[in-house]
Amino acid sequence: MQASKRSPYLAVCLNPVIQKTLVYSQLDKGEVNRTAEHRVDVSGKGVNCARVLGQLGREAFHLTQLGGPTRDWFLAMCEADGLRVRWVESDSDIRFCTTVIDTSDNCATELVEEAKSVGEGAGERIIAAYRELLPACGTVMLSGTKAAGFAPDIMPRMAALAAGAGKRLILDIKGKDLVESLPYRPAVVKPNLEELLQTYAPELAAAGRSGKADEGAMRDLVADAGREYKERYGSYLVVTRGSRPTLFWDGQALRECPTQPVKVLNPIGSGDSFNVGVATALEDGASIADAVAEGTRLGALNALQLKPGSIA
Repeated sequence: MQASKRSPYLAVCLNPVIQKTLVYSQLDKGEVNRTAEHRVDVSGKGVNCARVLGQLGREAFHLTQLGGPTRDWFLAMCEADGLRVRWVESDSDIRFCTTVIDTSDNCATELVEEAKSVGEGAGERIIAAYRELLPACGTVMLSGTKAAGFAPDIMPRMAALAAGAGKRLILDIKGKDLVESLPYRPAVVKPNLEELLQTYAPELAAAGRSGKADEGAMRDLVADAGREYKERYGSYLVVTRGSRPTLFWDGQALRECPTQPVKVLNPIGSGDSFNVGVATALEDGASIADAVAEGTRLGALNALQLKPGSIA
């Protein structure tokens, strides 16, 4: 691997977000609800990863697409957070997502806007910028869904370029993007359980959402996928499950890592913080078990913060 110990990270996400967070002492459905506790932040998986990396003292670049009337606002918030952003024009308005937190029962509800389609040529501009950034970076983190309008193979193309350049590759993607990126031998694949089930067992995903999923069947699926990933692609599979223990294949057996018991304020960005913990620990020479433990620690720290994708 060509990466030096302290090479910058490259956090890529093709679906940027302006995140609004609203906190209520009690949310009454169907009524007017007012709050003085609210904030607006740049977010999305790539932003969250880059921000947490910076808070750990690691150098990182974030690559994304931007467009529309809120682009300069987005970039100003990135600058205020000390983020190094490389962006390409996409002619696509940045989406808004909203987190509604009800502290009466510690419930966080996420309202997600789907992204508008990017304009013609945005994909090739992203690939060109990615090629320019890649040589200086050691670990590449490809995260999230892509906005509409990108070519179906853009994520696998970036995975292939990272592999060809000898970079450590961390994937937090799902579906066809994930399946077609596996041949490029990522170091770690980290979906959450819902994303893994959507990719390989939609019927189990539906059962899980209804609370009727069989725990044994889900564990068997993770074990089978983890074994295949390691034997066929040399990749570790790590599957987060919210407050339940994280499952991962350590190369020989399915193992689990308990989550840390914390009073969750805002879980948004905990998965991204987890990814950063895994990536930085592996860079520092940790085992996969220790890397998962570090990811768990950072995910818990994020959950204690109101600001999404932040550990301090």
